[in-house]
Amino acid sequence: MTDAEREQLKEEIKKLARERDAVILAHYYVDSDVQDIADFVGDSYALAKAAKSDPRKTVVFCGVTFMGESACILNPDKTVLVPAEDAVCPMALMADPETIKEMREKYDDLAVVCYINSTAEIKALSDVIVTSSNALKIVGKLPNKNIFFIPDGNLGRYVAEQIPEKNVVLNRGFCHVHTSMTAREIEACFHQHEGAKIIAHPECMKEVLDLADYIGSTKELIDFVRTDGSEEYIVCTESGVLHEMEKVAPGKRFYPVGAKQVCPNMKKITLGRVRDCLLNNAPRAVCDDSLREASCRPLDRMLEMAK
Repeated sequence: MTDAEREQLKEEIKKLARERDAVILAHYYVDSDVQDIADFVGDSYALAKAAKSDPRKTVVFCGVTFMGESACILNPDKTVLVPAEDAVCPMALMADPETIKEMREKYDDLAVVCYINSTAEIKALSDVIVTSSNALKIVGKLPNKNIFFIPDGNLGRYVAEQIPEKNVVLNRGFCHVHTSMTAREIEACFHQHEGAKIIAHPECMKEVLDLADYIGSTKELIDFVRTDGSEEYIVCTESGVLHEMEKVAPGKRFYPVGAKQVCPNMKKITLGRVRDCLLNNAPRAVCDDSLREASCRPLDRMLEMAK
């Protein structure tokens, strides 16, 4: 695609969005061109709030499908469009109702804490939803001693280490992008850039977090590089975030760890697919009324407890 074609496509998207009364939301991990045409760019928590607070009647959610599904749950009166129906997060499928049932039978006083990277079915069986931005805050506020943290075991482990007074039972789920990074790769990258700080998302493995100078959610990593005094960073999260980092911290240098730092599902959202979903008013995120009601309760609890 030429630059002229790209700009023409962006203008077409803006025109269609006005006609549809649509707000375009984009996650930090999607393609930089899609980030640039969005009304809001953010992490899962910020986008969930934006979808609920924006007055426009249509939401175009540029992210993996569970994100559009969450927006649909929180906004039953809005049309939620998902540009790529096939952009499924594998981690969202790594928790199951049977294990939740077993844990509730095994532990008294159990809270099922569900990372937002999950299906509506699993959200509906949970007590509260969390994101990487608010997981520590919310788990710390819960009155329960026993916590079953789903689906991501790495984020659950990180939370457990920060709140040792809780008994956090871990699930075996993981993000394939974050677990692809190893301590050996980070050390090799550091040898090439010895002045750089290592910053990491808590979905990374413990061996990577142990090397990090700073650990935080996607938004927290962005805020850190904007305010921190260093000039170079080794970034241990999905590489799409480098686009925003370069915007908020111009002149600083950011180094990805390796080629595996790309979520192929996030990259399925393209300008062409954003245009097509606005043009056709489809595909849509859908959720039946009973499932919406059940899964909305823990999502609303998250928004309340994270204030």
